[in-house]
Amino acid sequence: MTTTSAAPGRRTDEQIPESMRAAVLFGPGDMRVVDKPVPRPGPDEVLVKVAMCGMCGTDLKIYDGHFPGTPPYGEYTPGHEWTGTVVAVGETVDEVAPGDRVCIEAHHGCGRCDNCLVGLYTACLNYGNRKKNHRASGMTTDGGFAEYALHNVASLYKMPDNVSFKDAVLITTAGTGLYGLDATGGYIAGDDVVVFGPGPVGLMTVQACKQLGARNVILVGTRPSRLEMGKKLGADHVINSRETDAVAEVKKLTGGGADLVIETSGATATPQQCVETVRRGGKILFVAFYPEPVTFDLTAVVRSDVTMYTTRGEGGNNVKRAVALAEMGRLKGEELVTHEFPLEDISEALRVVRERDGDPLKVVVAF
Repeated sequence: MTTTSAAPGRRTDEQIPESMRAAVLFGPGDMRVVDKPVPRPGPDEVLVKVAMCGMCGTDLKIYDGHFPGTPPYGEYTPGHEWTGTVVAVGETVDEVAPGDRVCIEAHHGCGRCDNCLVGLYTACLNYGNRKKNHRASGMTTDGGFAEYALHNVASLYKMPDNVSFKDAVLITTAGTGLYGLDATGGYIAGDDVVVFGPGPVGLMTVQACKQLGARNVILVGTRPSRLEMGKKLGADHVINSRETDAVAEVKKLTGGGADLVIETSGATATPQQCVETVRRGGKILFVAFYPEPVTFDLTAVVRSDVTMYTTRGEGGNNVKRAVALAEMGRLKGEELVTHEFPLEDISEALRVVRERDGDPLKVVVAF
């Protein structure tokens, strides 16, 4: 493979290859690993040598062709939970330098619409509009299932020495939970909190709630191994909803209902359980995506003066907060990484996620 230095005006500490191996989506269900040109950073961009890229349910939607805003088939590389080492920077970039290990926020807003100007960049009004500088790594632009990836400098963070790459692939996930907590007021000290869904988002949110001083954190799910992981990571109580009436148990544990209920599972029946487990005057936070429209008793929400919140992704600069908590040892991600695959086996990795083969929690592509 031939190599070339970065273009004039850009700094690099190594020779950058002209081509790289990358997963490219050629159509629904058709992912191939091919040679692809290595991108070069623009003025406010950073080129990162990818160390690891996590995989989640959104990647399955993208793989199946059910995710809006993706680039054309035959050229697009997914992957939005990636981490790695800076190898080149754009001419205006001085926030990071070659050799820095970094993790990312997947979303970078356009910076010019009304939502971006008030900090709601995951709800950018120019979502998917590359001409107006919106980028969502691995979703509306090329992502981390490749040896190298580009990202805007405003949406990546230097990693402390004591945070591993395996921790880092969960940092974006942790930012999702922290952004939701931020939107609900951010002050949960002394509160009883219920988290539905012991997947990666739910498990990182459990940890965040304990670190923010919640009195009781109750984790509800159906898979014993994930519930056990929740106990290990700080949940005060776990409820297997296949074996126990979750609503009755939550009311027993909280004396009538939780102050805050967080829905991370994406199961269509769970929003109604949220309504039934929150106290009068409490809060419900939804951060999950659902495969179809959901139905729940909105009248009960109104009668009980419950406030509902939704947030998308890892906004509000909350990945920065997640990095700080990880540095202090208060957020753990590495324990959640259960399966690693080389890039050439990405189709097998997607199958494992879909079929839950081997009880995966977080599947990653490692380089």
